[in-house]
Amino acid sequence: MLFVVIGYSALSIYLYGNTPSKVPADAAIVLGAAAWGDNPSPVFRERINHGITLYKRNDIQRLIFTGGKGDSSEPAEAIVAKRYAIAQGVDAEDILTETKSRTTRQNLYYASQVAATHQLRRILIVSDPLHMKRAVLMARDLGIDAYPSPTPTTRYRSFKSQMSFLARETYFYFVYQLFRI
Repeated sequence: MLFVVIGYSALSIYLYGNTPSKVPADAAIVLGAAAWGDNPSPVFRERINHGITLYKRNDIQRLIFTGGKGDSSEPAEAIVAKRYAIAQGVDAEDILTETKSRTTRQNLYYASQVAATHQLRRILIVSDPLHMKRAVLMARDLGIDAYPSPTPTTRYRSFKSQMSFLARETYFYFVYQLFRI
C-alpha cells in the first residue's frame, strides 16, 4: 500500500510539473537555485530565462527574483539574476528582488512580502518541473494566489537524473505535507 501511495504521489508531482498555467498574472516569482560568483548556476539560468520569456511575451509585468548569499563575499542570487535579466533586455524598473532567503519556503515568504508591497496579486511560480507541485503548495499556504509556470528546459534530462530528482522531491513533498516545513 505504501508503494502505491508513493508511486501515486511521484506520478502526480511529475504530471503537475508538466502542466503550465495559462492564467494572466501580475508577476512571476523566480525561485533561486545558486549563483556561482557573478553567474547563475545552469539550473538558475534556466529559471531566469523562463521568467524573461514570460516577461517578453507580456504574460507578466514584473519579475521577482529570489535568493540570498551563499558566501558573504559573493552577490546574492537575486542580484545575479537581476543583472542577467537586465543584460537580456528586461527593464530594471520591472525587476524586484528579495535577498534574504536560503530555502524554497523562505524564497516564497520574502517574495510574497515584496509582491504585497507592490500590490502584485496573481503570481506565476517559476521553477523546475519536478519542484513545481511543492513550490506552488508552499506559496498557496503562504497566502499567495500562485500558479505553476515550470521551466520548459531542465538539467534533469536523463532518466537517471529525473528519477533521482523525482525521488528527492517526492520525499520533500511528503515531509512538507506532514509537517509544513
